[in-house]
Amino acid sequence: MSSTFMGLELGKRGLFAQQAALNTTGHNIANANTDGYSRQRAEMVSTPAIPYPGMSNDRSPAQMGTGVEVNKLVRLREGFLDTQFRERNKDLGYYTAKSDTYTKIEEILNEPSDTGIANAMDQFWQSWQELAKNSDSAAARAVVRQRGVAVAESFQFAKDSLKQIQADSNNVISVDVNNINSLTKQIADLNDQISRLTPNNYQPNDLYDKRDVLLDQLSKLVNIDTKPSTNGMVDVFVSGQPLIQGKTANAVTYPSNGGGPDQISIDPGQKPVSLQSGELLGRIEAANHIVPNLLDNIKQLQDEFSKQVNAIHSSGYNLDDIANIKNNPTASPDKLDFFTTNANGDWVVNPDIMQSLNKIAAGTTASVGDGTNAQAISDLKNKVFSINNSTSTLGDFYQNIIGQLGVDSQQAQNMQGNTQTLVNQVDSRRQSVSGVSLDEEMTNMIRFQQAYNAAARVVTVMDQVLDKVINGMGAVR
Repeated sequence: MSSTFMGLELGKRGLFAQQAALNTTGHNIANANTDGYSRQRAEMVSTPAIPYPGMSNDRSPAQMGTGVEVNKLVRLREGFLDTQFRERNKDLGYYTAKSDTYTKIEEILNEPSDTGIANAMDQFWQSWQELAKNSDSAAARAVVRQRGVAVAESFQFAKDSLKQIQADSNNVISVDVNNINSLTKQIADLNDQISRLTPNNYQPNDLYDKRDVLLDQLSKLVNIDTKPSTNGMVDVFVSGQPLIQGKTANAVTYPSNGGGPDQISIDPGQKPVSLQSGELLGRIEAANHIVPNLLDNIKQLQDEFSKQVNAIHSSGYNLDDIANIKNNPTASPDKLDFFTTNANGDWVVNPDIMQSLNKIAAGTTASVGDGTNAQAISDLKNKVFSINNSTSTLGDFYQNIIGQLGVDSQQAQNMQGNTQTLVNQVDSRRQSVSGVSLDEEMTNMIRFQQAYNAAARVVTVMDQVLDKVINGMGAVR
């Protein structure tokens, strides 16, 4: 038989359960715009009935319910969608880093344009064509010299700017490595906090959310795999190597001098790990492959350009040579190179030519009006050479560099767009499970409020009943 005060206990449990549900709903509403928050639900179950089955219990034909209680606060989160999101997120980080690098390179080379290397080379050939027509013209010689300076400066600007991109990429690599180490430390700390709570039957849902946000951020930087561990903790691996083991975060390092392998090292033991994706790999490839390969191609073009121009120029006669031969028929020509390198290793127009226009060798004979050497240099524009295992003109070789750059850049941008779409799709599905809907929460609030009011009414009625029993039923006289 139930207690006289059973009704009060039923009402009290109803009040507590509905109040917990209302508090949970309020918590959801308060965090509707919190990044990474997963909505929660108060899961209610009926408490054990009376009589509970047993050898000595009442053998009444039915059991009487004893009310309700909140069994647990369920965190509405789908682990499969988290895994999918992080798989896509690492690819998004990788292609974003590559696309960013290619965009910067395209802005530097700026082709086609009136200020790029291609235009500088075309104007250089054209200036020699004009000099061939007027080999003794000081104006034409001044244009040749200035066009030579423009070509040298265009190449030097491109190389210096690309080296700066490489240096910036190495700096970003250092920042990414520091971010990875910071995130792993925070995740390990959360693992520690969670492991202290779960053995005592606490449900640290908000800590789980904070950890998932950090794991999402980490997944964009480097390819990670997660594995559940004891007491609610997770272990994190990079290409099979442990990055986080429970409460321990293993430090990541990368060669600071640049030009290293596409690997990171993970303590303890500085174990080498080959990266598969992520922003960090994209930055490493930019610093170690994309920019160096482009620099090498431009250097080979510059070397061949300088070699061919110098070979013809040094075999010709300049105005000083012609004057000397007139005075001394046995005198030899200067045999000056048009391009040379300065003390800093920069490619420049020969300082002798910069001091005197007479040093430009326009002819192949000791004749003032001879412009055949200038014409020969101008004709280099259409000549085919072997450069970097390919056969093409100097202009076509550069256009091939720009064309390949455009293809690679377009591919990186397309892949970035595709992976961004996939990330958005998965995140949308994840939000449909974990996100807070204010309309739904307001509906729940009204539902729990009405249940709370009803439970309060039960308490009021039972109070009236007990008052009648206690105060209204006196002794019979």
